[in-house]
Amino acid sequence: MSNAHHELVLRLFPEMEMIQDVNLRNKTIACWIEAIEFRGWTEELLRGIPFTLLAPNCKITFIDHVRACVLMCIACDKVLDEVHGDLKTKVNLDYLISGALLADVGKLLEFEIIDGKPNKSDYGMHIRHPFSGVGLAFKHDLPSEVMHVIATHSKEGHGEKLLPESIIFHHCDFIDFDLVR
Repeated sequence: MSNAHHELVLRLFPEMEMIQDVNLRNKTIACWIEAIEFRGWTEELLRGIPFTLLAPNCKITFIDHVRACVLMCIACDKVLDEVHGDLKTKVNLDYLISGALLADVGKLLEFEIIDGKPNKSDYGMHIRHPFSGVGLAFKHDLPSEVMHVIATHSKEGHGEKLLPESIIFHHCDFIDFDLVR
């Protein structure tokens, strides 16, 4: 594992430090490192790509989208705790944060830069990011609950019974997506 890439991931996503379980945090970071190394993504490229290719002229960056979703998930969980107290459905906050950080990690395999612009890669034409994200998470031995968030956050999860962490993430993700679409 590249120490430079480890530091890059922590710079891009300071929310990694919010994962209390150090083992889970390190596995989450390892997924990002592998995705970054897959195409040799640089910090400049990562900070410049839009979070979606489905919205023309999307000004929200990929990194900012991931961070916004993580922070919205934490805020939702906190509000539900404050209002519902002991009646609230139990949520594993570490799984929620890890899942939110990893839901779109597969986009680094799905996208590539051609002539300075992000495009869907040949790989991405066949394998969407929820699938490649789960593959990375499985390879790095993340819990099935985290893989569930990754797998079900997009259209691929339609009709599946969702864990509480996936319900929260799915709605936070689509708040950000629908506002730019």
